[in-house]
Amino acid sequence: MDAHTFRDWLARDPGPVLVPVGALEQHGPHLPMGTDAFLSTAIAGSVARRTGGLVAQPFTYGYKSQQKSGGGDHLPGTTSLDAAALIHLTRSVTVSLFRQGVRRIVFVNGHFENYQFLYEGIDLALDGLGIRSGDDRSVLLLSYWDYVSDDTLRKVYPDGFPGWAIEHGGVLETSLMLHLRPSLVGLDRAVDHPPADLPRFDRLPVVPERTPESGCLSAPAGSDAVKGRLLFDQVVEDLSTDIRVEFGLETSNHTEKA
Repeated sequence: MDAHTFRDWLARDPGPVLVPVGALEQHGPHLPMGTDAFLSTAIAGSVARRTGGLVAQPFTYGYKSQQKSGGGDHLPGTTSLDAAALIHLTRSVTVSLFRQGVRRIVFVNGHFENYQFLYEGIDLALDGLGIRSGDDRSVLLLSYWDYVSDDTLRKVYPDGFPGWAIEHGGVLETSLMLHLRPSLVGLDRAVDHPPADLPRFDRLPVVPERTPESGCLSAPAGSDAVKGRLLFDQVVEDLSTDIRVEFGLETSNHTEKA
């Protein structure tokens, strides 16, 4: 999008700017390292079409992978930001968007470890700009998996959901990628293994052998594009509804991409 088109979009009192947030993180031998950014960007794009929004350029790097949720930052391929960098990036982007006249921002997070640092960056931005309760400028922050309904989970995991803590490189992400970016999925390279058995504490430095050799915390066995479409459609529909209600928006079928 060119700058003048962006100005025209802002002048129409538009929907939100959606900022996808991912990471560059290993997802085993069968998924690309950019999976988190691919998924959050696809979800943001579909939501934008339903809310009159605009999709900003994604954050393609994220906070350090943790062993109990992403296999660990010690694994090759995972390239991470520290907390201060992600906080400052989030703060700067939030401030910049508001100063340009944007009134509604939605951060769509696709990497578990990012969340609290995104929150802090947004909070610092609002504090610095003097934005308080009742202001017509506001930010929504969410992780897309929090929109997966119990009914959808039952359909995707007929033998029982193993839990979000070990759903890294497993059925959910693999199915979504099979639906959205099938050419990037190498199911022939997927490894079938039991779910990771990790302690309830974090140990630093990490004990590398506690992470399955594949880098995944659960196996992708049972993944397919049908499940991916079910997950995607349900998340997009429910998230779009929440955004329209929260921001008082009309249903829209138009989107722009920065």
